[in-house]
Amino acid sequence: MVKMINTKYGYVTPQEAEMDANLDKWMKRRAKQHGAFRLDKNKKVVIKNERC
Repeated sequence: MVKMINTKYGYVTPQEAEMDANLDKWMKRRAKQHGAFRLDKNKKVVIKNERC
C-alpha cells in the first residue's frame, strides 16, 4: 500500500503531492506575469483637464 501524505488538498500519494506543488508554483508564476498581484492595476487614472 502506498503511504498517503496529508496536504492542503487532503490525503494524496507522494507523486500527487509533487504534481500539486509544481502546479501551484506554475500558477503563481503565470499570475505574476499577467499582473494578478499588482494592487495598482485596478486604480482609476485621474486626468486633469487644464484649460488655458
